Amino acid sequence: MRVHTVRTHKSAENLPRTAQLAWKIAEVAADPVPVAPAVIEMIGNRIIDNAAVAAASIARRAVVSARNQAGAHPYEPGATIYGYSTDRRVSPEWAAWANGVAVSELDFHDTFLAADCSHPGDNIPPILAVAQHCGLSGAELVRGLATLCYLRLDS
Repeated sequence: MRVHTVRTHKSAENLPRTAQLAWKIAEVAADPVPVAPAVIEMIGNRIIDNAAVAAASIARRAVVSARNQAGAHPYEPGATIYGYSTDRRVSPEWAAWANGVAVSELDFHDTFLAADCSHPGDNIPPILAVAQHCGLSGAELVRGLATLCYLRLDS
């Protein structure tokens, strides 16, 4: 396993791109190592869990408001909003917003362990929106999500 040292830097330090966190995450995501079947299954469970929680919260006030906001930003190729027709596409950042609010509203998916990486409810909606917008495959979506599952930022 390769360990990347990550720390904060002052703006004046002019950190090279290859030393920036986003670059390091992209290197991990681009690594051709296969994603283990157990990881693929775990990610599938998290995606289903996110979608189920979003469906349960679909009529709640905050979710309705976020979905209406996102719906006002049509975009092609764009991404979908949970509960809308798959033909209706909006800008990926707005889809991520609306779907993230829907997933977070009831938070029934909170069996997540704090010792792990960031919460799947925070990661799946934006990564899914980008994958949809870019026309990526399910395998590519899984790789992106697996990257964040293996990312660990220790201080």
